[in-house]
Amino acid sequence: MGRKRTSPVNVLFGWIRRQSMKVKIFLGTLAALGSLVALKYLVRDHGSFFVASEAIHALGILVLIYKLSTKRTCSGLSLRSQEVTAIFLAVRLFCSVIHEADIHTVLDLLTLLATAWVIYMIRFKLKSTYIKQLDNFQILYLVVPSALLAILIHPHSRLGSLGGMVWAFAVYLESVSVWPQLNMMQKAQMIEPFTAHYVFALGVARFLACAHWIIQVYETNGAHFKLIGYGLFWFPMAIVAEAVQTFILADFCYYYIKSFMEGHLITKLPV
Repeated sequence: MGRKRTSPVNVLFGWIRRQSMKVKIFLGTLAALGSLVALKYLVRDHGSFFVASEAIHALGILVLIYKLSTKRTCSGLSLRSQEVTAIFLAVRLFCSVIHEADIHTVLDLLTLLATAWVIYMIRFKLKSTYIKQLDNFQILYLVVPSALLAILIHPHSRLGSLGGMVWAFAVYLESVSVWPQLNMMQKAQMIEPFTAHYVFALGVARFLACAHWIIQVYETNGAHFKLIGYGLFWFPMAIVAEAVQTFILADFCYYYIKSFMEGHLITKLPV
């Protein structure tokens, strides 16, 4: 059962719904800034944000694996979004093996394997439950612009310009990889719990990654924007890429939290 309509949670969200879009954006920005300040002072090693981001992404995939294994349905999941995720993970894993070969490499490998399993289940084992008509976003609209942007703006790399372009491609593609999933959910309006948990995990993961960049810029007094030796405009564009996916997911996260606080299992999106 949901909570009473007179509960403080319903009163709060009801008040927020009645506000203008400018007020909602202001409140969202205020909440984000408050979270950034809290993270800056509560977490000493800000480099751990990236590890936490990748770990939460992997956890979100595990939620999907649990759903597919126990519920035997892929209803509500976007195959195209999983395919885009597999592409950027494979590219990033390749770069990570060459440049780092550390905990990030392990997490990317595990996440890629899990994503490949999800794709296999949707395509072959549970294809009868896949709602293809709602998942019609063309991934070339994401891949091609990401590739073109990577050619124009990329970091310098030990592998030369090509290596920098490949890494930048993975960063840009990741920033929009969830778009087909959100597009599918917007058409469906109602999102079942496991899919909602997965997308919310992506939102938290992207916020942590974005927070890392913003805090780094703040602590270095903007020095990151002056590191031209890493590639002209690369750091600003990397931050923009992180911010894009964070904002893309922010609206869904709002409705996810609203549904959770009201005691609803199903996340409802507005028309």
